[in-house]
Amino acid sequence: MSLNAIRPWRNIHRRKSRQIMVGNVPVGGDAPIAVQTMTNTMTTDVAGTVAQVQAAADAGADIVRVSVPDEASSRALKDIVRESPVPIVADIHFHYKRGIEAAEAGAACLRINPGNIGDEKRVREVIAAARDHGCSIRIGVNAGSLERHLLEKYGEPCPDAMVESGLEHIRILQDNDFHEFKISVKASDVFMSAAAYQQLAEATDAPIHLGITEAGGLVSGTIKSAIGLGNLLWSGIGDTIRVSLSANPVEEIKVGFEILKSLGLRHRGVNIISCPSCARQGFDVIKTVEELERRLEHIKTPMSLSIIGCVVNGPGEALMTDVGFTGGGAGNGMVYLAGKQSHRMSNDAMIDHIVEQVEKKAEELDSAARAAE
Repeated sequence: MSLNAIRPWRNIHRRKSRQIMVGNVPVGGDAPIAVQTMTNTMTTDVAGTVAQVQAAADAGADIVRVSVPDEASSRALKDIVRESPVPIVADIHFHYKRGIEAAEAGAACLRINPGNIGDEKRVREVIAAARDHGCSIRIGVNAGSLERHLLEKYGEPCPDAMVESGLEHIRILQDNDFHEFKISVKASDVFMSAAAYQQLAEATDAPIHLGITEAGGLVSGTIKSAIGLGNLLWSGIGDTIRVSLSANPVEEIKVGFEILKSLGLRHRGVNIISCPSCARQGFDVIKTVEELERRLEHIKTPMSLSIIGCVVNGPGEALMTDVGFTGGGAGNGMVYLAGKQSHRMSNDAMIDHIVEQVEKKAEELDSAARAAE
């Protein structure tokens, strides 16, 4: 019996959406929520951009977006797509020809902002290129770049204006018999974003890409994204996500997965449950967790690890994790395996031993998964 069947209050009922393909990644329907990021290298630096795409993919990225601001970037995109391990979304602004060139270069998806791509004739040319080359399209509405007529109508960026913009662009795609699209309505304001996405979810069955745009630095941007995206995901809205941080794109992927993992929507890697530490701790919890996070980054298998400084909550947390360690004093603590007390281990040798136990457990879980296939 599944955990959700035992504990129905943990269930999230996802909004039903159409499924499209971004390269080989299904988006929408019953597909896993995809985690995206965007490179911040110069696109013309092919080696640097490919290296950043690879790092993001290693961290778990399903899709990576690359900016295509000029013709030189369009030429470079072809090499980037060829070497990328994940589908590439071409980010297009202002010049519709970049969209056509990106489709010809092999982009899996074209991100178009309806506020600045041009008139419907130009959009139709981009649609034709996407259809000819098997690209999907993301309609990317941003509060900061809405069409002039909507700003005049509403007086300022607002959820109604953002949703109206998105629905107008959906109409253009559908009028041209193009249905392989997803849509986003992003703002840097959490309240505006959430309200826009809630309205959008009721107005269309298109897959929805979630994001709080220009969220900020690593700490502030993570918090804003966790609040905004977490609320929407909890209510069942969202088929892909991007956490926009002024930080290394790999950090965006890490935060994105942590948000999904906390809601039980994706499971990847080691979920470390640890205490904030206090005077009762039997070892340096903070330094231990920092070291374990670094040394367990290579583990992709979903599993749980509890690192608790003392016996107040340690045994209880360990009962619910695959591997656990609880500080006990006198320079050693208790190792738990599969929720049960197993053996004592010295604090000095504890980190190496836990890494060994986690790797062993990951191998067991992987073997069981292969046998079940």
